[in-house]
This record gives sequence, structure tokens and C-alpha cells, in this order.
Amino acid sequence: MNTSNESLPQCPVARGLTFVGDTWSILILRDAHEGLTRFDQFRKSLGIAPTILTRRLASLTKDGLLEKHLYSERPPREEYVLTEAGRDFLPVLIMIGAWAQRNCDGNLARYIDVETGREIEPIGIDAVTGAKLGSRPMRMGLVQKGDDT
Repeated sequence: MNTSNESLPQCPVARGLTFVGDTWSILILRDAHEGLTRFDQFRKSLGIAPTILTRRLASLTKDGLLEKHLYSERPPREEYVLTEAGRDFLPVLIMIGAWAQRNCDGNLARYIDVETGREIEPIGIDAVTGAKLGSRPMRMGLVQKGDDT
């Protein structure tokens, strides 16, 4: 019997949390989606200690969710811009917010569609079946690339 976990598929939730698994990182990504890019903007918005912010920005940059762009040469200053992977995290943020609105007490902010002015009511949908996530039984397993089963 193989007792090694190397042959088991890695849990995608656990793997994803290794990249953004702490509150500060998730809130930095939230603020980046709101248009913040500079160290002082993040520090002011979050009330975070500079040393913690420095570590989180470095980690998010190393993990490919943010990238640094030089915005001033004298003195040299960099800003943090979302990468494609960072932009791909927006639906996760919205779903966390929707979950909190349904399950946590408090007067919480809502996401508003800028074009219509109406509240966004997010749901997760399986793109293959069109079924709402959580409405059908599912399991976690390994699917090989190119496997249509």
C-alpha cells in the first residue's frame, strides 16, 4: 500500500490558499481590484504595518498575482499591478463577499453594477453543464488534460 501523498491529486483549495491564504493578501488583492497600486495607498486603506505589507506584496509578486512597474525614475518608485492571475481572482473575492452577505451579521457593502446601478447577485455556475454550483452532487478527483470524460 502506498502511503505517500505524492500520488494523490493535490486539493485545489489547499493549493490556492498557499498563494492567497491570509487575510492581508486577500485584502491587498481586493484593493488592487479597486484600483490601488502604490504601497502608501495599500498601507492607508488597510491600516497595515509597513513590514507586513512589504512581505505580502513581495509574496503576491513572487506568486504571479501582482507585478511591479516603475512609475518614477527619480526617485525610483514602483507600483503593484494585477497580473492575469490576479485579475482572475476577482470572482473569488465577489463570491467571498456574497457568502459573507448571506451568512455574517452586519451592514455589509454590496457590489453594484456600474452600468445598471443595480446590486450584483453572484452565483457560481459550471460552464460545462450550466448547473449552479452546489445544486448537484460532485466529488474531487484528478482529470487528465484532454480527458473528456
